[in-house]
Amino acid sequence: MATESVEWARAFGLIDSGHPVHRLRRADAAGLAGRACPDGPVDGLRLLTDLISWLFVMDDACDEDGLGADPARLASAIGGLLDVLDRCGEPDSPPADDAGPLGAALHDLCRRTRAQGRPELLLRFVSQVREYLLALLWEAGNRERRRVPDVAEYVQLRRHIGGVRPCLTLTDLASAQPPGPAQRADPALVALDLLAVDLVCWCNDLFSYGKESRADPDAHNLVTVIAHDSGTDEAAALRAAADRFNQGLAAYLDAEKALLASGDDRLRHALATRRNWVRATYDWSLVAARYA
Repeated sequence: MATESVEWARAFGLIDSGHPVHRLRRADAAGLAGRACPDGPVDGLRLLTDLISWLFVMDDACDEDGLGADPARLASAIGGLLDVLDRCGEPDSPPADDAGPLGAALHDLCRRTRAQGRPELLLRFVSQVREYLLALLWEAGNRERRRVPDVAEYVQLRRHIGGVRPCLTLTDLASAQPPGPAQRADPALVALDLLAVDLVCWCNDLFSYGKESRADPDAHNLVTVIAHDSGTDEAAALRAAADRFNQGLAAYLDAEKALLASGDDRLRHALATRRNWVRATYDWSLVAARYA
């Protein structure tokens, strides 16, 4: 699966050779997808792996290759990607040439999601990727101004920048029993989704802080914003971020227990998916070379 996804990225021109290929291989998108969706069918797991690879390439373009330091240039790129999303993977409506490799690959992800015959999940996926892209513009504006957001603002926008929501949607798509409309509209599951997304993002921040703080002292990271907001030193901010994660995990387990007590068997699959994502992020972060 790892080799196939790297070749998919190469085929669309997301990476060419040398360092970008090495960087994507080290990221181990397949390892993360496999942990998060261990029982999914091959085609569903492959789609999830390719999405994670696309998100890694997009994030690297913004964080390491300079795209995210120039809001005007990023806005132009995102405009093309939003046009791709508006097409919702329509096979007879390929993206314009100026959408570039990121646009061509994103269209392929939307097309394959559309082919699964679940229009409600396609529309949710498209909406969530759109939110991710627009949040990148917020991040770029902060970076240009050397602005560190406060904790509340950061926590809200981090839910979108993390790209976790579209990954959860494709994991649901690969499930034999995805949550139906009634389950999706349940406020208790909506609240648990937010907790799961926060936990994945905060776990990522804790593991990536060392690398990000070396590259950019004003990086968007939970540790950074806690230190800036509270005036504490790095060690205290790291402890506070870890405490926030642990408190969030306790709240998540309480919410999960309450939903399991409802006796809705269809919710069990949805809850297993979200639990898998939290644990997968932690286990993958321990071994992945992405944050070395």
